[in-house]
Amino acid sequence: MPERDRQAEESDGTKSVPPSGHATSSKNELENLKLLEDAVRAGGDIARKFYGGDYKRWSKDGGSPVTEADLAVNKYLCETLTAARPDYGWLSEESADDPSRLSRRHVFVVDPIDGTVAFLKNRPHFTICAAIVVDGRPVCGAIYNPISDELYAARAGGGAQRNGQPIHVSAREALPECAMLGDRTQLTCAPWPPMHVQNRNSVAYRLMLVADGSADASASLTAKRDWDLAAADIILTEAGGLLTDARGQTLRYNRASTIQSSLVAANPRLHAEIIALLRQ
Repeated sequence: MPERDRQAEESDGTKSVPPSGHATSSKNELENLKLLEDAVRAGGDIARKFYGGDYKRWSKDGGSPVTEADLAVNKYLCETLTAARPDYGWLSEESADDPSRLSRRHVFVVDPIDGTVAFLKNRPHFTICAAIVVDGRPVCGAIYNPISDELYAARAGGGAQRNGQPIHVSAREALPECAMLGDRTQLTCAPWPPMHVQNRNSVAYRLMLVADGSADASASLTAKRDWDLAAADIILTEAGGLLTDARGQTLRYNRASTIQSSLVAANPRLHAEIIALLRQ
């Protein structure tokens, strides 16, 4: 017997088998997802303390609102996640962009409070979002609504869950009269057919309602950002849905520009119908 084989034998005569690369990778993915889940829950606890109370608020240069709650959640997430994975890059709506993220294979993509307008108006439709992007695509993500206590999570190949229970997109096959989430001014005129259109300030929460089958589709023809979509993308995908731009192109994350031109989210059949409609 070769020396290396003898060294691999255990005292009981059986050979030790080192863990496979796949097993190690799966373990790391599970640990990463747990890290995200714990972080967004704790971030939600911070946001909940501000919700409905008296806190500082102001407008960014582009006019969008921000509050001290956004910054407090961002500070917690940044400190917690980067301490746990110091070799990962960082991209957040409420952090100055660090170009070094472009050279990192793994990047946290975070929105401390998605739906700040809802938060300001005491509406329970805001979320804390965190994803890990690898080579331009999300591999795990967690989204937490701290008011409804809904935690959505997924990792690549592991399915999607809400509060630990599996979720799946709806089986709707036709666009007319479907439950659509988005801006009514965009979705209630030609070329769209009659639909039941509702809106939620949090883009990520809209996509979670598609992922769990509460709504059939969501569409927006106005630009979004990486942090609006990255976590929702992997969760919706693992729930059996598709999230692309309005041309049907897969979204890529952690590029020099964080802008995503548009979004279409639905089950595959309905998604194809929407893309065909937009190409007319």
